[in-house]
Amino acid sequence: MPAVIEVPAWGGAPLLSETPPQRIQRITLHHQGEHWEAGKDVEAYLRRLQQWSRLSKRWADIPYHYVIAPDGRIYAARPLAVAGDTNTDYKPQGHALIMVLGNFEEVQPNERQLQAVVDLMAGLAAQHGLAADAIASHKDFSAQTVCPGRHLYAYIENGWIQREVAKRLARP
Repeated sequence: MPAVIEVPAWGGAPLLSETPPQRIQRITLHHQGEHWEAGKDVEAYLRRLQQWSRLSKRWADIPYHYVIAPDGRIYAARPLAVAGDTNTDYKPQGHALIMVLGNFEEVQPNERQLQAVVDLMAGLAAQHGLAADAIASHKDFSAQTVCPGRHLYAYIENGWIQREVAKRLARP
């Protein structure tokens, strides 16, 4: 697994409730869907997202398991053993959810974000015994969304992410 900034390090609160653990069978890519201002404080954003998710949505935590910042840093969010949440009609049980900060309907993902996506997906696939074909995006499971945005989705649609993950999984 690549380096991950754990919840206590970004000032997040621990999960408050116990849920039956999920078995990871898929890796699903999301985007934030909002414009990301250069220089914005990622850790403050995560603390606000955690508070909104718990208080407003009444979810167990941030809906995603990992968040990737514009500089490629990877942040832990919801514990991987706890199924994610969504505002759309798909059931994320069994999915490791990765969200990339930005609105990729409007902008292109940068090289650091793409490399972090591949690093994290390859690590998760190896850890959970998954092949690259277990990788998809939010819109692959729900017609109610364009997530992860057309510019990031292109890397799923053309198979680049899956090929890069497969290359890493094939290394001894």
